Amino acid sequence: QVQLVESGGGLVQAGGSLRLSCTTSVRTFSTNAMGWFRQPPGKERESVATISWNGGSTYYADSVEGRFTISRDNAKNTVYLQMNSLKPEDTAVYYCAVSIYSNANPYPSHYAHWGQGTQVTVSS
Repeated sequence: QVQLVESGGGLVQAGGSLRLSCTTSVRTFSTNAMGWFRQPPGKERESVATISWNGGSTYYADSVEGRFTISRDNAKNTVYLQMNSLKPEDTAVYYCAVSIYSNANPYPSHYAHWGQGTQVTVSS
């Protein structure tokens, strides 16, 4: 049973920062792309940022480009999402996921394992 545990969510004022972490038990972590997704209230889940198996390539949604940074530490089986200049529209439940592919990709159907999610709330 693969487990993913997210942490770092919380309540922050607009303009503030948060750093999300996701540690997984997947044995092939160093060969899998990883992704962060989010689901705002009443909306569908969307891709936020993804990273290739070795961190060599990344993908960002237009809405977070330049504000968020995804990174990974293969020695710790952990992926991070640094979120700066947060806006109220970033409010959502954030999920990390393990891709079945090695290359960064934004498609939820390409991800086999998902965490339980962590709430991020940005107040105006």
